[in-house]
Amino acid sequence: MRITRAGWAVMTVLSMLIVVISAKYISFDPAVFFEHQRATYLSHEVPLYIHIFGAVTALAVGPWQFSTRLRERSPRRHRRIGVTYLLACLVGGVGALLLAPVAYGGAVAGLGFACLAVAWLVTGGAGLRAILDGRVIDHRRWMIRSFALTFAAVTLRLMLLAATAARLDFRTSYTAIAWLCWVPNLLLACWFTRRRPVAGAVA
Repeated sequence: MRITRAGWAVMTVLSMLIVVISAKYISFDPAVFFEHQRATYLSHEVPLYIHIFGAVTALAVGPWQFSTRLRERSPRRHRRIGVTYLLACLVGGVGALLLAPVAYGGAVAGLGFACLAVAWLVTGGAGLRAILDGRVIDHRRWMIRSFALTFAAVTLRLMLLAATAARLDFRTSYTAIAWLCWVPNLLLACWFTRRRPVAGAVA
């Protein structure tokens, strides 16, 4: 259940790229808002910025929690980053739940984003509970699942770019991507963190 250096590097680079791109939304300039949803965002600025601040922070600090070198050499820093990450997920998740009912794409897209927010909060809470109980392996499993959901910010944008390049209908694509940006991530994380049978164990 160890993430390879190459996998960690790719995950970190993509995460930082989206952090830089998403940071423009913190400028409070309405011109940078998603054009199809600009009017709605302007009428829901508080939950929007709650979500943005939380999500961007979680995406920025999350990858460093999987650095073996950091975890082994500076466990105190690992814990501090972990607290920051979980608080950011809480803030971002609450903001996402508040925004879900007005999501572009209608009820189907809104439900997709709401389910993502709930799963995000649940996996983070389970990871926190596990480490407080001293269950380190379970903690790692849940935090991998949690970050797989945080990484939806990356997969969503990559899928939107692909849909735009393919000239697909934007509203239809966006509605589908509201689910596709995170469900495969979570399924892959669950497969990666599955409990493997111990060699030589007797059934």
